[in-house]
This record gives sequence, structure tokens and C-alpha cells, in this order.
Amino acid sequence: MALVCLSGIVFSLIGSTALTGCGSAHPHAATVVASTDVWGSVASAVTGRHVSVKPILSGANVDPHTYQVSPSDAAAITDAALVVYNGGGYDRWVEQVLAGHADIKTVDAYSFLGTTNNGVPPNEHVFYDLSVAKSVANTIADRLATIDPGNAADYRANAAGFCRGADAIAGSEHAIASTYPNTSVVATEPVVYYLLQASGLVNRTPAAFTSANENGTDPSPADMAYVLNLVNQRQVSALLVNPQTSTPAIDGLQHAARRAGVPVTEVTETLPTGTDYLTWQRNTVDQLVAALRSNRTNVGN
Repeated sequence: MALVCLSGIVFSLIGSTALTGCGSAHPHAATVVASTDVWGSVASAVTGRHVSVKPILSGANVDPHTYQVSPSDAAAITDAALVVYNGGGYDRWVEQVLAGHADIKTVDAYSFLGTTNNGVPPNEHVFYDLSVAKSVANTIADRLATIDPGNAADYRANAAGFCRGADAIAGSEHAIASTYPNTSVVATEPVVYYLLQASGLVNRTPAAFTSANENGTDPSPADMAYVLNLVNQRQVSALLVNPQTSTPAIDGLQHAARRAGVPVTEVTETLPTGTDYLTWQRNTVDQLVAALRSNRTNVGN
């Protein structure tokens, strides 16, 4: 991967002692550091061949909510030319490192949501909000254009291409709202809040149920019985689960859904292996549409 040379500006590239750029030996080059592979993928779509992108967390084995930053990860963040993170408390460990380094250029995805809604902080899983992802891509392009003006046109063209892809997926989300109006689902976690909002689906899961699952505790017997009844009576068209936070209660709910013939759709919060951000979002929406289509004629809402 080619790396951009920054005249007069020195940034560290983690794990590298010498790089060649701009036709001559250059000991340092710009690096974009992302808190997760999700935001790393968005950044890579913008940087193209010009800049290295390093995600701190990749895969499904680590929960970004509870991760404890290592010294090497902290060094990667403080040495980066640009840091892209989720914000909103989702990856608080990044914010803690950045708190002592106000000079680091950053892109905080959560900040694009604006202020609180009636005093309630917005849902932090903003990577399922395609408008936020577009804002992140465009802002990365603007930041890099300032750092590396020689490649500004490429960064902005790449961001525009990313946004076109995001718009196509958003169109599919909105089509769900018109094709399946007032359709009910059960979502075991708030991770899909923005997907459900965009697609107009009605989440009938009790808030206390999703909160318990997100916090790794068992839902109350009453909430569990309520959700099981929705599934067993086929009052919902799909069950949306995050396979990265499996619990006995959720496993039991999935078994009940399969017995009742309610489709189960997986919604992850990190990238499946071998995919990029847009492919991940497209596949998630396509799987949800397939679930709704298969159940449409059999479920009352």
C-alpha cells in the first residue's frame, strides 16, 4: 500500500521504522487509526491507496463497550495523523486517551447526531445510521485534504463514491417501510436501532429486555415470557439477534423462533470476515428483507 508523504509534517506509523515515500527515504508517514474495523473500513474507503488505516479492534471476540486500551493501542492513537472513532460512550477508551491530547485531529461519528432527544441521549450504535457514515466519510476526506492537499481530489472522490453506495442501501431500507408498513419484529439489542428506524419496522421488545441483554444479565421472567409469547404466537415477522452477545436466554429465544417458523436475522456490530462496511450493511438489509418476505403472508401484526 502506497503511503502519502507529508512535507514539513511528521507523523509516526505504528510498527514501522522506515518507509519510502515521495521518491526518497522518509522515516514517517501519515496513519489513520480507527477504534474498530467498522470505522476503519469507512476510513479505508476514503484513503484508498494513499494512507495506511489501522483499526484497534477487529472481529467479534472483543466488546468495544468494555475494552481496556493497551499501551500499544494508546501509542497508536496518540501517534496518528487522524483518529476515527464511534463516540457516545461506545468506545470510551478512545475518548480517555484523546482527553490528554487535544492536538490530535479526530472524527467523532456520534457527534453528527446532534443534541439529545427530549433529554435522552441518542443511541450510540451510529454505524447503523447510513447518514452518519456518509458524514464520517466526507469529514475524513476534508481532514485528509488539509493534511495532504496533493491528494485532496482523490479523497473527496472516494468519499463521494462511498456516499453513493450508502445512498443505494438507504433506498433499500426505506423501501422496507413502504413494502412492509407497521410490521413488528423483536430485536434483542439496541444495536439495530437506526436500521429499524430507517426501515419503519416496529420493535416490540420491552426496553428492559434489551437493556438486560446488552448488559449481560438475564431479562426478567415477565419480559422473557412476553417476548416468547410474541414469537410463539407469530405476532412478529422476524427476530433480530446479535450473535456476538449470545446468552442462554437469547439462545432459547432463537430456538423458540425456529420452532414457530419466525425467521432469525443476525445483526452484528463488527464486520464479518472478508467484508467491508458497505457490503456488510447491504447484506444485513438484504437478509432482513428476505426474512420479512418469507414471513409476510403468515404473521399478523
